[in-house]
Order: sequence, then structure tokens, then C-alpha cells
Amino acid sequence: MLLGTVLVLLLFSAAPASAHAALRGTDPDDGSVVQRAPRHLTLTFTESVGLLDDSFRVFGPDQRRVHTGEAEHADGRSDTARVGLPGKLARGTYTVAWRVVSADSHPISGAFTFSVGKRSATSAQVDTGPDEDPLTGGLHDAARYLAYLAAALLVGTVAFALLCRPADTSPLRRPLVAAWWTLLGSTAVLLLLRAPYEAGAGPAAAFDLSALERTLTSRPGLALLARLAVLLLTAAFLLRLSRRRDHQEPVMRAVGATLAVALALTWAAAEHASAGIQVPVAMTSSVLHLVATGVWLGGLVALLLTLRRATVESLTEVVPRFSRIAFASVTVLAVTGLYQSWRGLGSLDALTGTSYGRLLLAKLAAVTALLLAAGYSRRWTARLAAPAATARTAAAERVPQPVGVGASAQVEEPGESGASGASGAAGEAGEPGEPQEPKAPEEGQRPPGTPEPAPGPGEEDNRRRGLRRSVLVEVAVAAVVLLITTLLTTTLPGRAQAEAAQRSPVGALPPTTLVTVPFDTGGGTLSGRGTVQVTLDPARVGENGVQAVVYGADKGLVVIPEVRITFSLPSREVGPIDAKLTDVGGYWSTNSVNLPLAGTWTMKTTVRVSDVDQVTVSKQVRIVP
Repeated sequence: MLLGTVLVLLLFSAAPASAHAALRGTDPDDGSVVQRAPRHLTLTFTESVGLLDDSFRVFGPDQRRVHTGEAEHADGRSDTARVGLPGKLARGTYTVAWRVVSADSHPISGAFTFSVGKRSATSAQVDTGPDEDPLTGGLHDAARYLAYLAAALLVGTVAFALLCRPADTSPLRRPLVAAWWTLLGSTAVLLLLRAPYEAGAGPAAAFDLSALERTLTSRPGLALLARLAVLLLTAAFLLRLSRRRDHQEPVMRAVGATLAVALALTWAAAEHASAGIQVPVAMTSSVLHLVATGVWLGGLVALLLTLRRATVESLTEVVPRFSRIAFASVTVLAVTGLYQSWRGLGSLDALTGTSYGRLLLAKLAAVTALLLAAGYSRRWTARLAAPAATARTAAAERVPQPVGVGASAQVEEPGESGASGASGAAGEAGEPGEPQEPKAPEEGQRPPGTPEPAPGPGEEDNRRRGLRRSVLVEVAVAAVVLLITTLLTTTLPGRAQAEAAQRSPVGALPPTTLVTVPFDTGGGTLSGRGTVQVTLDPARVGENGVQAVVYGADKGLVVIPEVRITFSLPSREVGPIDAKLTDVGGYWSTNSVNLPLAGTWTMKTTVRVSDVDQVTVSKQVRIVP
């Protein structure tokens, strides 16, 4: 009952949004200047997100952290994150670093800025926290890979035992036990590392009870708990399987299939399939893909172990059965893999233009090599099974036909015993009543009904070794395929990356350029000399904000009649573009300078200190895409 409830919650709580959340907007807007300090910071995402204890980190103009309230969802909407701010905020620029967990269990982070009253004339970068602890990330990825390997071996070995029915299953016991314990251990490690993985902290944070409690109520935590429950049921199933009887096999197959689907569902319900377009279809496809992967790749290991000890007679039955099962598994993998590739990529350009697409190409190459090795194995399978098939055909030909089949029976009169048989024989050849001698076969001709000569012991061993070598190659390539699959599950899909680029250009901390422009209008007076500190934010292609603060020779703020700034890009013959600064009381500012191209721009700053005294100074500024 508990397992069913958890799985139902995982299924029906999947959000119909794009895999990996993208930041849709912020309030206040990124780079904006507000006259009054906001009471809250609100972020809106493209899908539901989970909140952490440290989801928001706010830094003031002095680069010190601002005390905030507890993060929560705004108005109960799961696709938002909100945090309260203090009642009074100093004038200047604030940096907001955020970190949440998207619906597909992957943490995402970013930063943005806003200003209260005016922008701060500073370009200093603040510590917004680590994206990921290297040790935690490495341990988490290793545990994920071991979990995939163990699940494939567990599912494939059980399927091999139930569907291929080898006479001796003792070689499969050790890998079954090893797979079960490995999957149990890796699942426990993933459950402990979930909190530090989400927070970007070190492994020691795994023992924080409050963080562990939060993990157990999250979607990934529920999926891992469900996996542990399935493993306990699997242990009972394996004990029963070791003592099964022939008449129980249909029931055991049904139970085994149910447990395999439940195990695959614990992955599908907490990863890419659980968020995005066509969630029900995607989760069904993911479950079928995972089960087929286990049946094929785990079955290869079981076949390899069986080849070492089984007799040739038993292999001629087992190997062809697995060959048919593997072919069906590959067909399922091809159909589901094609659908998942389309769903994850979104466009053909993403196949080469994104990390997800390039990993997908690497997986396709590995799967192609795996199929080539499988085709080679099928040849050895046919050679191994050929003698048994020939023997069965010959045995069928030697079965005597029952009396009366194909001819009518004759009733013999008294005193005519054997007459009909004699006359029939005489009618075909020779004299009446003379028995016929059997015809000897011609030289070099095999008598009818005699099977082809069986291969010698040496040839049988060669066939067995050839099949074992080809299967070993398949197993090695399969391990590479599973490694690439693990990397794919932690990589931003191409479709989501394109959506994030369209909806959320503010997901990272924007650069800020600070330029100090010295000026001297001549005349030798202190009022004619000084510096202008020009802040260009974010120094990217598109709309930019410009602030200019004028300092005198004594380093104090001074009030002058005019500051004018223009931008030009000589290499592309663009400009001059007038920034059209306005005096906002103590400094000059604008929020709407459109710099349309990336490159090194020439910024000309004109400072007028009187009706007749002014000077223009040129500086180079870099605008990035």
C-alpha cells in the first residue's frame, strides 16, 4: 500500500512544463532602478521549482549580505520563489544570487541586480556561493552510474533466468546478489547526498537532520524511498525465484515484470521525463526504455556467465531464446530512443550546437558499435545452434509412419496369408514371390534420414569461445553506453536550453564596466580638473544603463553644467550614439542606451564646467554578446 501510494504521488504530481526550469522574470526587473525599496523579491520560472533553506542570497552596495526572510512560493504558485526584504534598504545596487531545484530534480542557479534610488559606481563582484561542490558532485555522479549498472544487471539477470530458462542457474546467483546490494547501497548514498547536492555543499552536510528531513519530502527523495521499497519486495521475489517450480513460471514472470516496471518508474518520475511536453507519454517511453535496456544489457552479462559452464546441448536452446529477446529489446530501444531524442533536442541544430546533442551523438555511435557486436554474436549463435537443429530434423524424419496412414487396409481371406504383400512387391520389381534386397547407397552419398555429422569437440569449443568473446565486447560497450546515459540525465536538454535562452537572458550575473575618465579643461584652476566615473551596466549587446559621477581635484563630488557621452564602433562604422544623460541630482544617468553590436566601442565623454570651458576624452569599452 505504501509503495503504491508513493508511486501514484510521483506519477500525478509531475508538472507539465519544460525539463530544467528556466528563469522567466524577476520583480524587480534585472538591472532596473526603483525609487522605493521593494518589500519582496519574486522570481518566476517556466516550471515548478523546489526551494532550499538558502535559495536567496542578497548583497548590498557595500557587498555585505542583507538579512532576508524565509523563501516561499508566491501566492501558492509552485513556479515562483519569493523572499522578504528588510524595511529599509540603502541607496545603491543590490546583487541577488538564487538557487532552486527544478521539477526534474536538478538544481539550477543564477543572479541578477537591481538598484534602489541610483546605481552604485562599483564593478566589484560578490561571492554568490558555489554552483557545486566538486567532491559531492563526483560522489553523486558515481552513485548514479552504479545505480544504473546495478539496475540493468538485476533486471537483465532475472529476465534471462525466467525467459531463457537455462538448465543451471547457479552462475547467476552471485551477480544477482551483487546487483541487489549495489543498487541498495547506491540508492542510500543518493538519498544522503541529495541535500548537499542541491545546496552545492560538501558531503559533510549529508548528516544535517533538517536537510535530510527536507529531502525525504521532496520529489527526488520520494522516488528514492520508493526505490528502496521496490528493492525490499525484489529481495522476497528473488528468494521465491530460487525455489520456483515449473508450474509457477507464468506467475513469476508477471511478478518480475511488475517489479521491473516499478523500479524503472522510480527513475522516470524524478528526471527529465517527469517535466516537459507530453509527460504521460514521456514517462511511459522512459519506463519501457529503461526496462528494455536492462533486459538486453543485463542479459548479456547473464549470457556471458552461462557460456562459461553450460553444456553445448543446453546452449543450443538458451542462446537462440536470448537472441530473440535481445532483438525485441533493441526494437523497443530504437522506438523509445527516437522519441526521447526528439523530445529532448527540439531541433536539428541542437544536435551539434548543444552539449546534450553532442552527448546524444556519442551515445548513438556507442549503440551502433554495440549493434555491430550483437550482429557478430548472432552469427556465432547460429553456428552453435546449427547441429542441434539438424539433429532434431533428422530425428523427425526417422519416426515410423503408423499403419494405414496413406493406404487402405486389405482383409485377407483364410488361406491367402501374405498374398497381397507378395503380389504388391512383385508388381514393382522382379519375379512374383521373390523378396527384394535393399539398394546400397551410391559411393559418397549419405543414406536418407541420416543427420549431418556433428562437429567435433574442438569445433564446439571454438564456437563457444567465439560467442563468449563477442558477448564480452558487447558487455564492455554496454558499460560505455550506460555511462553516457548517466551524463545525459544530468545535462540540460537542447529544447530547454533554447527555451531558457529565449525567456531568461538574465540567468547569470551580468558584468559591469567601470571606466574612470580624467579631465582637465585648462586654465590651471582646481574647478577645471577632476575625474568622471562612468558605470556601464551590463556592458552587453542591447539596452544598457549608464551613470556618470563627477569628482573634483579634491576627490569630492562636484556639480557641473553638463556631461555628455557618445558611443561609436569604428570597425563597423556605427555611431556616434548619444547616451542622452540627464541630471538626476548629484550624478548623470540613463537606462536606455542601445548598443546593437559586440566589439570594442569608443566612448567619448564631454565634460563642460562653464559656458566656455569643456573637454572631450575618449576611452575604449568592451561590449560582449
